[in-house]
Parts: sequence; C-alpha cells; structure tokens
Amino acid sequence: MQRTSKAPERRGRKARKTRDTLAQAALELVLDRGLRKVTVEEIAQAADVDRRTFSRYFPSKEAAVLDVVRGDGDRINEALRARPAAEPPLTAYRRAVLDWLGDPEAEPWHLRPRVFDLLRLAEDEPTLFAAFHHIRVDAQEESVAVLAARLGVDPRQDLRPAVVVAAGAGALLAAQTAWVRGDRPAALPELVVLAFDALSAELPEPRRHGAAPHSTT
Repeated sequence: MQRTSKAPERRGRKARKTRDTLAQAALELVLDRGLRKVTVEEIAQAADVDRRTFSRYFPSKEAAVLDVVRGDGDRINEALRARPAAEPPLTAYRRAVLDWLGDPEAEPWHLRPRVFDLLRLAEDEPTLFAAFHHIRVDAQEESVAVLAARLGVDPRQDLRPAVVVAAGAGALLAAQTAWVRGDRPAALPELVVLAFDALSAELPEPRRHGAAPHSTT
C-alpha cells in the first residue's frame, strides 16, 4: 500500500521535471538564436524527449518559453489574498505586487536569470507578445475574483474590482515596459513604485473651455 501511494507522487515529480527541462531548453534556445530560428523539434531534442512529449506539456514553443513567468500572476494573487481585509482595493493590489517583488523566494523578474532578456524579446516578437498577453489576462481575471470576494460583490454586476485590477495591472505593465526598454535590469521595483505613484497622484482640475489660466499675481 505504501508503495502504491508513493507512485503518483513520483510520477508528479517526473512530470514536473520534464516540463521544467523543456521550458528551460526553450528559453535558452530562443534567447540564444531567436524565436523564429528555433523549432519545437529542436527544443524537444535539447530536452532529450520526443515531439509528442513536448505536445503533452505545451501547445506551442511560445508557451514553453514563457513558462518561466507563468506562475508570477499566481504569486501576485496569492499575495493579494494575504493582504489585510481593511485595505482599499487599489492599495491592496499595489502592496501585493510590491510583496512579490520584495520576496526573494518568489524570484520576481528582476532577480530571475534571463527574464529581462525574455521580456525584451517579447517586445519585438508578436506571437510571443500575444502569448504573454494571454498569461496576463488569466492572472488579471483571478485578481478580479479575489477583489470581488474581498468586497463581497458580484464582479458581473459591480465594476469596481475590474476597474481596480485594470488600473493596477496597467501600472505594472507601464513599469515593465519602461524596465525592458531601459538599461538597468535591477530597476523594476523602483519603476513599479513610480508607476503606482503616478496612478495615485491627484490629477489637476480640468480647465473650463475658454477660461484663462488662473493667476496668483
């Protein structure tokens, strides 16, 4: 009985190892040679498996390459669930992102080898960018569900959770874009703080049409 109970656990570890090996092979090959010059067969060969095995784990080479960042949305949402219930939703989302960035065990992007290069490549490769967008959308849908549960509302009827997530995720995306277009791989936390500060800043009162600028003199 003990031997039988351990068999699924061993199979799970083996499957996880195979998936990780494929993902790492895909990441290294694509970053070294470019997305369009790497085939699924080459990724499978580098991982010492066949093409059929690759297809059991990933629908495309883009999905395999991005597997290294797929869990980050889950980590942010886990941090969001752990935020105090009394925090306003946008504050909770902001602090969840910063909790993730400040947790070395979670390996946020700026601490993980080659993720900077990967996200920079995604800026130039449409299919890779589209696949990364789908990963973000999945994570954001879960964030909406988490905030709706915190507020005790139905997100299909109450727009607040979706609006907060759209704003917070937009701030994170703006920081990410500035990060990968810059030249400081360690600067992501600083840029995230700046992006959320910009989001939270009080906007100037709109000027009425035809009104002259207010003067203090």
